[in-house]
Amino acid sequence: MTSHLHALRFDANDPHRLARFWAGLLEWELTDDAHGDPVLLPNDDTGFRIGFRATRERKSGPNQLHFDLTSRSLDDQQRTVARALQLGGRHLDIGQGEVSHVVLADPEGNELCVIEPGNNFLADCGFVGALACDGSQEVGYFWSRALGWPLVWDQDQETAIRSPHGGPKVTWGGPPLLPKTGKSRLHFDLAPPADGDQRAEVERLVSLGAERIDIGQGEVGHVVLADPDGREFCVLPPEPPLPRPARR
Repeated sequence: MTSHLHALRFDANDPHRLARFWAGLLEWELTDDAHGDPVLLPNDDTGFRIGFRATRERKSGPNQLHFDLTSRSLDDQQRTVARALQLGGRHLDIGQGEVSHVVLADPEGNELCVIEPGNNFLADCGFVGALACDGSQEVGYFWSRALGWPLVWDQDQETAIRSPHGGPKVTWGGPPLLPKTGKSRLHFDLAPPADGDQRAEVERLVSLGAERIDIGQGEVGHVVLADPDGREFCVLPPEPPLPRPARR
């Protein structure tokens, strides 16, 4: 068995404010995790949560990962854009020119796109259509093996994978890759199989091409790795079993 994608984690200067923005935009439930950090729980087939953790580091340069949100109609696209702006987002010019999708930024400058209706690639996806990543073909193959998700696109060095259970696609656009500027502000948190252990899963991921890295995390329960493109991700410790009900 393989790890599952437990969460997409944002580094945030104001985690609660950023969490409220994304909760309002996605209409997901906002709560706190065991550490008191805000986390969003999906209300659809997305299959992973979104967590937010405090950092003092300011955003520098474009992220290597952003959300592609889908639209059912032009009016629906405009409503999503208006909701994002009302929640504190803004329009963003990244040199996209005249395109059918709308490029926005959340309150901390993290990029997102609201995709036009009729997009064939995301036609069978929900509102969260894709996690669009800057990355190589090699890293697409790595994540396919790491998560056990099949490739749903593999052409011209562009790759995409998707969970067998549905949810958003995860895509990598191929070369040229953006230069990496410091620690990634968004990263994956993986949870080892329920009947497995963290150490064995870390060893498996390293055998697939991951690398152990030190980002100054100190003594923590999770293990920090980098994928073949050097992007950080974490392997979480196994969750403790639920307590047994008391006997009567």
